[in-house]
Amino acid sequence: MYIVQIASECAPVIKAGGLGDVVYGLSRELENQGHTVELILPMYDCMRYDQIWGLHDAYKELSVPWDGGAIHCSVFCGWVHGRLCFFIQPHSIENFFNRGYYYGGNDDNLRFAFFSKAALEFLLQSNKRPDVIHCHDWQTGLIPVMLYEMYKFYGMANQRVCYTIHNFKHQGIGGMEVLRGTGLNNEVYYYNYDRLRDNFNPFAINFMKGGIVYSNFVNTVSPHHAWEARFTGISCGLGHTLEIHQDKFGGILNGIDFDVWNPESDRFIPHHYTAATFAEKAKNKKALRERLWLRHSGSAQGEQADQPLVCYIGRLDDQKGVHLVHHALYHTLARGGQFVLLGSATERGINDWFWREKINTNNNPDAHLELGFNEELSHLIYAGADIIVVPSNYEPCGLTQVIGLRYGTVPVVRGVGGLLNTIFDYDYDPNHPPEKRNGFMFFEPDQPGLNSALDRAIDLYAKNPPRFQQLAMGGMHYDNSWKHPAKIY
Repeated sequence: MYIVQIASECAPVIKAGGLGDVVYGLSRELENQGHTVELILPMYDCMRYDQIWGLHDAYKELSVPWDGGAIHCSVFCGWVHGRLCFFIQPHSIENFFNRGYYYGGNDDNLRFAFFSKAALEFLLQSNKRPDVIHCHDWQTGLIPVMLYEMYKFYGMANQRVCYTIHNFKHQGIGGMEVLRGTGLNNEVYYYNYDRLRDNFNPFAINFMKGGIVYSNFVNTVSPHHAWEARFTGISCGLGHTLEIHQDKFGGILNGIDFDVWNPESDRFIPHHYTAATFAEKAKNKKALRERLWLRHSGSAQGEQADQPLVCYIGRLDDQKGVHLVHHALYHTLARGGQFVLLGSATERGINDWFWREKINTNNNPDAHLELGFNEELSHLIYAGADIIVVPSNYEPCGLTQVIGLRYGTVPVVRGVGGLLNTIFDYDYDPNHPPEKRNGFMFFEPDQPGLNSALDRAIDLYAKNPPRFQQLAMGGMHYDNSWKHPAKIY
């Protein structure tokens, strides 16, 4: 098949979160399985141009109808680690993508509505006719709307759309200015509840709802999160829309890139290892302690069993259960373990909170808080830690827990979303035999809940090291690559 991915991110050239990793990883695996894949992306001024090879003019005179007039665009083409990408650069006084950021503008709805219009116009004018247009999140939710209400009448009637929702929290809200800009001018028609009208605001249109209504297939990024979206409040008001369109809605689990996340060949870790050479992992733990000035067990308290090293890698925000991340830090220290945190906060209050904790623990030889993100360090933490905590309030799929499995770092997770599809509790999972279990799980989003799982992990590490090692090695055998999800897509 000929597939075109249209998205606001693609790692490593444009990455603000997990969306970029998914778009790149899925595209690569689809190509590996014999499909032709191209990507259409905004040409941000702040993207990683050093990650693009052979960037050149591909289509200089793209005129995009907009708001009763037209905006002239250039389309550049280049290869991002082997993926063929087209970058749309509009030339207008709005400077849609020349602002030094990917998201966060007061007019983000107009910026990405224009990008969606320009992407379709590029396909039309360049005579590209993919079998499938694959759109991602609210930023491209209007593409299936415009395709089936406008562009199918201009020679694009055979294209089909897959629409993937990575996060229901951000849905894209607009009004008449969006309809006017895109040329969807029939206000009464599009403000109909069965089309674009927001489910709770009769004076707004909802980009994500439009994507659900008009696409041929809609999915989110894990089977359990798809269930949550329909039957709990996690869909942020779109539950009834998903109920109406349930026959074309499902969940497909994300994968990870096994070439990037591979302890056997990872260029960011000093000692490579596999499940068969698992003892080498301990050398990465030693290297991590040396880099972060953490105590080596026995250095201050006499000879003792090696301390468990617990880590957290990810954003510091409410979605990720930041209150439980904070608790995990001090509970681990109270249990005689060590704790390493790598992450950046999305809100000022959370950032200030964790900077105070960083100062408070600065002289503690068993704790290190790295506030920010460091790709190289993240690989070393995965390789050096014994346990990784993922206490999310909600988690559409989650990548850190499956990366942890890949590196033999035992996950302690909350039973929500994709975490429930990938981690199977060592003591209590009823659906998997003991040899197939790979971590520890809790369900209540409170301190006792986290303690119940984290204590079991630490106890197993301290009281039965061979069994803990067997659990960690077993996790390394799980295939959470893109191979199987790409086949489902």
